[in-house]
Amino acid sequence: MNKYYDNIVSNEVKEYFSILSPEFPEWLNEYIDTKELLSQQYISVTCGTIYSDLFESNFFFSSLDHSVAVALIVWRFTHDKKQTLSGLFHDIATPVFKHCVDFLNGDYMGQESTEDLTTEIIRNSKEIMTLLKRDNIKISEINNYHLYPIADNDTPKLSADRLEYSLSNALFTYKLLDFESIKEIYDDIVIQSNEENEIELGFSTKKIAVNFVKATSRLSVIYREDRTRYSMQLLADILKRLSNENKISRKDLYELKESDVINIIENSRYNNIFNIWKSAKKVKISREKPKNVYYVHHGAKVRYINPLFNGKRISKCSKTAKKLIENNLAYDMSNYVYLDFNFND
Repeated sequence: MNKYYDNIVSNEVKEYFSILSPEFPEWLNEYIDTKELLSQQYISVTCGTIYSDLFESNFFFSSLDHSVAVALIVWRFTHDKKQTLSGLFHDIATPVFKHCVDFLNGDYMGQESTEDLTTEIIRNSKEIMTLLKRDNIKISEINNYHLYPIADNDTPKLSADRLEYSLSNALFTYKLLDFESIKEIYDDIVIQSNEENEIELGFSTKKIAVNFVKATSRLSVIYREDRTRYSMQLLADILKRLSNENKISRKDLYELKESDVINIIENSRYNNIFNIWKSAKKVKISREKPKNVYYVHHGAKVRYINPLFNGKRISKCSKTAKKLIENNLAYDMSNYVYLDFNFND
């Protein structure tokens, strides 16, 4: 019995997976069912925002769900085990609250500070290393998905990773698209050659490419809007204070479930602050520095996609797509963002 796939509770997730790959590659299950990957099923892809009423979503799509879905996309377009495994393992070093720990590390613009642990985690896993040895696969062939342009590439290109979190966030988290729309988008994608003569996922139909840009441009703003930057930095600062007080360790962030860490927060002196954030409906913003409150005042990584349409960037083929992307990139992150509390209250 497979520990992960057979126990997926949500039929919606299984339906989504069946769109990405009508036949689930059975060989992948042994890799998924390793301790290190299974721990990712207790981490939400929303970077902790799912726990606050500032956000509309209550759907728990895990870091493992995301990684499996990325692997399915890579498998669908390459049928290459090494590339598929690179997609499966790409977030194996994800800690609780996901990119909040990048904020904790001061890497809110790059959001890649935890990736260096990927090789270490794989190498220290007896289960994974045994499977790789059996399948005659070197760790260097699967520990860096940046090696494979279908799995990953630079913004604003389209890769399996960028495609997956766009589709699942649009479908489950923010409900911008339905299953029919997801399938229409996915079925229109083929491997193309970009302006740098690299292979890249791209669209065959102009209208579908524009619809994808419409959804992803909205998502791009959500990923860095005031409520998101505030929430991620607040969680990071709570974790930092708990760490300084020896209430939680960096190791805990990689070994505990998010629910465990939330219990630690709720049993700490930051419980009131955490609960104010959890029940808040809207953040406050100011052009001037607010006094006597905890505030956030910095930018965040800009995630956006300008996909190929028959070998050319859609922004060069569609005025609508160009305008959507320009409006997205113009989003103002210069406000002071706050709620009515201070850590010293």
